[in-house]
Amino acid sequence: MKGPCGRRRVAVTGMGVICALGGNQREYWAAALEGRCGIGDLNLFESEGCLSHLAAQVREIRPPASIARLERRRASRTDLLCLVAAEEAVAQAELPGSGILPDFGVSLGTSTAGMLEAEEYCRDGLRRGFHRVDPSRVLRLPSSAPGDALARHFRLHGPRLSNMTACASSASSIGFAADLIRRGDAPGMIAGGGDALCRMTHAGFNALRLVDPTPCRPFDVSRKGLSLGEGAGILVLEEWDHALGRGVSPLAEFLDYGSSCDAHHMTAPHPEGRGAAAAMAEALERSGVPRDRVGHLNAHGTGTPMNDAAESLAILAVFGPDLSARIPLTASKSLIGHLLGGAGGVEAVTLILSLIQQTIPPTLGWTACDRGTRLDVVAGSARKFAFEYGLSNSFGFGGTNCSLVFRRCA
Repeated sequence: MKGPCGRRRVAVTGMGVICALGGNQREYWAAALEGRCGIGDLNLFESEGCLSHLAAQVREIRPPASIARLERRRASRTDLLCLVAAEEAVAQAELPGSGILPDFGVSLGTSTAGMLEAEEYCRDGLRRGFHRVDPSRVLRLPSSAPGDALARHFRLHGPRLSNMTACASSASSIGFAADLIRRGDAPGMIAGGGDALCRMTHAGFNALRLVDPTPCRPFDVSRKGLSLGEGAGILVLEEWDHALGRGVSPLAEFLDYGSSCDAHHMTAPHPEGRGAAAAMAEALERSGVPRDRVGHLNAHGTGTPMNDAAESLAILAVFGPDLSARIPLTASKSLIGHLLGGAGGVEAVTLILSLIQQTIPPTLGWTACDRGTRLDVVAGSARKFAFEYGLSNSFGFGGTNCSLVFRRCA
């Protein structure tokens, strides 16, 4: 089936999520709607000397029996997070047997991949001597490793993409997967991404003084920085008629995406949010959705002074002052921290759940926006709200930006 622009339609038929608030959709969504904060004490590794000792850490990873013991042992923490989320997505999509149809592909984003295991290899090698340390621990370091793990586990023989574009990685991977489906290169794709916490990113963000010693407060006038997190969000995307032919009802429709680069600074966004605005405008133009039909924004919302200010200006530039003040906005990172390469995947799942349930989870810690900024931030408690179209933003270091547009399926 072709959409209004004459292109193949893309259905979301399965979703999976694991993060600090839960190991599946049910656990995560219940906690998010209750306004629980997953940001707490970090004990995955030492954080001595850092400004913040908090992170949204996954306390327990419960791999299903379908992930063999040897596969678990060989997997990095990032691999395992992605595998757990993908298993849930595949099960919900009702794909046959223990694996995907062989002509499906995978498009996965990450930024840390197997960095945690590589750090442990280097630490143990320096302490004990590298001749006494198993070098296989560094084999999971490449950014392609999580996608390889999924392709091997589900026996995927279709296209395989591994994307590392900072915090826009998994959002971009979803857009790229839809492009492949529309071109006819695959009937369906596993798409999204994930990241595990590691010493390098924790120490790096602390060195840049971009973290808040307390849980982050996106868009709040008193915000001081972000809180790091870990997890994975995975979607099963399918060509619309392919899904219907299997007897599966789509959960939502992926309409399109927009991407851009600020070309401004290595770590800071353009102060006027020009790249972010360009990504949102392109996503809406490509999807054919008028600005006044967007019913909800899942913002990038890191909680840093510069990022939130730039995103606020970008929203204003795209939607104008009246719409910007009326479109309900939430920032999921106040609940689950900043998942870096995995942020866009989990936040896409969050937006789709909001579409299905017609309920928007709250932004924690928000009391008031910057002076002169008018945004309808959902705060305090979840909000019931009827809407058909939603937009999710993911912006990253280097000025890389990606916005995704989804439509509710009645």
